[in-house]
Amino acid sequence: MTTDTTQTAETAPADGNSRASMFRWLTVVGGLATTASTFLAWTYTDEFPGDLTVYGYPGGLQVLTLVAGLLTTLYALAALDIKGLRWLAPTGTTKALRLLALGALGTTWFTVIAIAVELGGIVNLEPGGFVAAVVSVIPVAAAFQLPDDTRKARRPKELPSWAEILIIVAAFAIGLFVVTYGIDTEYAELFTGYMITAGFAIAALFKAGLMARLSALTTKYRSIAVAAAFVAAAAFPFTQNTDQFTLIAVNILIFATVALGLNIVVGLAGLLDLGYVAFLGVGAYTAALVSGTTASAFDVQFPFWASVLTGGAVSLIFGVVIGAPTLRLRGDYLAIVTLGFGEIFRITVGNLDGVSGPQVTNGPNGVPNVPDLVFFGYDFGEAHTIAGIELGSYANYYLLMLLAMILVVLVFSRAGSSRIGRAWVAIREDETAATAMGINGFRVKLIAFALGATLAGLAGTVQAHVQSTVVPEMYVFAGPVPPNSAFLLAAVILGGMGTISGPLIGATLLYMIPAKLQFLQDYQLLGFGIALILLMRFRPEGLIANRRAQLEYHETDQLDVPDKGLTDSGVGITKAGA
Repeated sequence: MTTDTTQTAETAPADGNSRASMFRWLTVVGGLATTASTFLAWTYTDEFPGDLTVYGYPGGLQVLTLVAGLLTTLYALAALDIKGLRWLAPTGTTKALRLLALGALGTTWFTVIAIAVELGGIVNLEPGGFVAAVVSVIPVAAAFQLPDDTRKARRPKELPSWAEILIIVAAFAIGLFVVTYGIDTEYAELFTGYMITAGFAIAALFKAGLMARLSALTTKYRSIAVAAAFVAAAAFPFTQNTDQFTLIAVNILIFATVALGLNIVVGLAGLLDLGYVAFLGVGAYTAALVSGTTASAFDVQFPFWASVLTGGAVSLIFGVVIGAPTLRLRGDYLAIVTLGFGEIFRITVGNLDGVSGPQVTNGPNGVPNVPDLVFFGYDFGEAHTIAGIELGSYANYYLLMLLAMILVVLVFSRAGSSRIGRAWVAIREDETAATAMGINGFRVKLIAFALGATLAGLAGTVQAHVQSTVVPEMYVFAGPVPPNSAFLLAAVILGGMGTISGPLIGATLLYMIPAKLQFLQDYQLLGFGIALILLMRFRPEGLIANRRAQLEYHETDQLDVPDKGLTDSGVGITKAGA
């Protein structure tokens, strides 16, 4: 009897391992089949964007399914413990496999459904479309039968310094390619497929612990990582043939820079500002009025550096004037007052038209014909050839905004780690306790408000020249076109309050989605509201969370696996006693 029991106990794990191995191989087969299906024609007509009618040559959305299928296959092979692939999943493969398989399924089925809807029925599908829809289900079904193999990440093998630096450079090069591909998508269907594939793939890399490993390397070689990030970002205009998509990138940088300024007010100091876009408008109007345009009420033309300083200074003054009487309020009361300030600014500049008030801003007509910037003889409105590559006017503004963003990031990082930054965090956590410890809450909050207003004003001075016109409708609380106060606040919350990379990612997503999916303009606020509700439920700390937020929101499940989440510095969070 004892012998039978022992044999049963010994054979059960073996049966379990055999079953898991079978499903891993089935996932491999499903991933390969999904990849192979992209070489078939999915529709017989080229009316669907991307021309999916060619046999043996993937095109359009098929390329995204191809990538998702290859990634699924690669991680399925890593799950089989194939030598040379173990580094892909330091903390386990199962969760990453499920996400990658779902990404392949989502992209494939979205394409098939889009073909049927846009062309008028499934009759427009070729056999390849049906094959792709069926085989993409296989890896999903198999991956969800696998046991969870989440484990504690082992200490990585030491590599030579040059190899680790090469990994950092390669990672940023891949990141540049992925971001460029998304910005360069020419039609809504391709961008939607890109978002599905990229979203699931990035989430899978986080779950596998690979992003934590990369973040640890960037922390180890911080100066090299910063330089690589700057070079990758600066290389974007050199990948473009026209200014069509460079303009989107410029506006993303403007939006992200303003969101990072708002992050000082909301993320560090904990002040809910619902009228922050008004400071962007103050800087833009100031720059437009001193730009020398014939539409200005002032017959002046400041040089670029003076225009930037003037816009920043005026925004600073407005920040102090508005903040001084209102920052004694807290919570919802402060939010309501700042919301009112934003609306007062918009209404005021609309009334300064010479009829309802003094002639300053031309009222609803705004200030048009803002000339291009000229800096030390360099005209930003003209194309210039650098290293044999012609850069258009928006490429010039892109590089300028990139420098402005670096300045804002530097200010944010230095301020956040300074004495005043720690005071902001103390005020955010408990103002009463911070005041009892000797912190002058009003002065600290006023500094945050003024600094945030100044950074927004600096971005506004460039925005005025990029848009070449400034009108009141650009600075509303909520609307279909960012930046506005609602979108700015959503970018900070979505990306992760109190972090550097979080608002940058949030602003990029919230600008690209409306720019690419213009047919959803009437439903954008509904969509973003649903997204924020889901975020609050499943990841309240934001996409990129700092250490404090991660610990606060996940106190009950801290963390047996150190690489499960990322802090702002990118290092996995260990258990409290680790």
